[in-house]
Order: sequence, then C-alpha cells, then structure tokens
Amino acid sequence: MQAPAGWLPEAVSARLKLYLVLGSPFCRHSPEEVLQAAIRGGITLFQYREKGNGALTGNKLVELGRRLRFICRENGIPFIVNDDLELALELDAEGLHVGQEDAEKAGVAELRCRLGPSRILGVSAHNVEEAKAAVRDGADYLGVGPMYTTSSKTDACEVQGPSLIRRLRGEGIFMPIVGIGGITASRSGDVIRAGADGVAVISSITGSADPEKEAGQIHEMVHQARGHAGML
Repeated sequence: MQAPAGWLPEAVSARLKLYLVLGSPFCRHSPEEVLQAAIRGGITLFQYREKGNGALTGNKLVELGRRLRFICRENGIPFIVNDDLELALELDAEGLHVGQEDAEKAGVAELRCRLGPSRILGVSAHNVEEAKAAVRDGADYLGVGPMYTTSSKTDACEVQGPSLIRRLRGEGIFMPIVGIGGITASRSGDVIRAGADGVAVISSITGSADPEKEAGQIHEMVHQARGHAGML
C-alpha cells in the first residue's frame, strides 16, 4: 500500500484499533498463516517484531519480513518494523516502532528525520515524561504499557494498567495511544475506555489455535468500546 504524504492523527488512531505484533518465536502456526488469519479477523495494523529465543537473523529475518510485508500489502495493512531502522528501510515498511532504550540511543528526532514524513513512527512510553518527550520529538503514536502481566517480553517494565493511559490523557497528551501488554478480548474494552485508541496484541493472537477467531473477538470488543467513546 502507498503511505500518505503525512499521517494525520485521525488516520493513525483508526489504524491502531487492533495492532498485531508478531515474531516467529511466539507463533503457534507459521507466521504467514497467523498473519493471514488475523487479517481475516480484523487487524488494522501489523508490526514485525522478531525477538526472543529462536528469533531469525540475517537473510532469514529479511526473507520472512518480505513475505509478511507482501501479505500486508495485498490486504491494505500498514507494515511496521520493530526497533530496526535499517530493516524498516530495506523492507520499505510503512513505519517503525522503537522501545525506550532504542529511542534514547538513536534519538526520536533523528529517527523521525531519517524516516521522513510519509512513514509512521511509534515510541514506547511507560510514564508521563517519556510520553511528553516522544510527542516533542515527532512520534506519531505512543505504545503504552505493559497494561497487564505479559510473557511476550522478558524485559517488560512493571505493569502499569489502564490507569497510566488515563494519567497521560489527564496531562494533556492527546496523541494516538495504543495499549500493549497482556491484552485479551476481555481486557481490551477497559484499555479503550481508559483513553486508548486501540490495543496491541501479541500472544493472545499468535499463540491461539484459532488466530482468526481470537482477532475477531478482540476486534469486536474494541469496536464496541470505541463506539461508546465516540471514536468510530
């Protein structure tokens, strides 16, 4: 798909609705099968995050990325790469998401400059100060969490819960926000009602025996919560 010249907050908000984050170590089925099933279930954004035990490297990392990007392009789903600017550029991704460590190391403003205005830049934030810095330096959205206990990230920070999103909104941070960490269908509504634009999901979908059904259930819960919040 062709990215717009610049992503307006409303467009980013709509894409964050159901954000699948996937890497091969967490997939119960092949990554390609999981992605295709999740698209049928209603995901709106995709992130390629190849980390953890058994993660691919080198040519295999790039080759899988190309296959997943092709599936996304065929279905009109923006393709985001996690933490690797060079890989994002090589795969002609629609955007990049960086955690705090990478954001501090590379500099969000520098990443924004290298990505250009037509690509999405997401930044993880775990407190008000990190969120305000990301807004100042040119991020398009914030990944806030972990909302709940998660097994997908061995280096995850302390659980914050949806209350962190309320706190960010209370501090006047109106940039699009996606909640991440331990998200399931039953929890997704609480995250949206706290002020998030969407939810990012890893193992609930990638580890499911039926990724399409799981994605569909989360999509429906998010859709209902966004509707009640007047976000549709």
